[in-house]
Amino acid sequence: MSDFVRICPMSALPPVGEVAEFMVAGRALCVAHLADGIAVLDGTCPHEGGPLGEGIVEDGMVVCPWHAYTFDPRTGLSPQDPGLKAEVLEAAVVDGELRVKL
Repeated sequence: MSDFVRICPMSALPPVGEVAEFMVAGRALCVAHLADGIAVLDGTCPHEGGPLGEGIVEDGMVVCPWHAYTFDPRTGLSPQDPGLKAEVLEAAVVDGELRVKL
């Protein structure tokens, strides 16, 4: 786990069904707290650069606040445009902290 970096303590996660933006090593990340777990995506929407971490979760999908493009938080795929994909990062909970592999 030495190549994983700390995002936040578990107590700082957004509530289930919401997202939050965290800055890690100068990079914006979108943390989605889903009913079945936690997903971490690159925080920049691949459509036009919107802040995914300021969006919402709707029907299990992360919705960008700028143009309402949706992304599957597990795969990064967008149902609106098969050519768009948000980067999904490997994450783990270690010692009560959410960590990510950048």
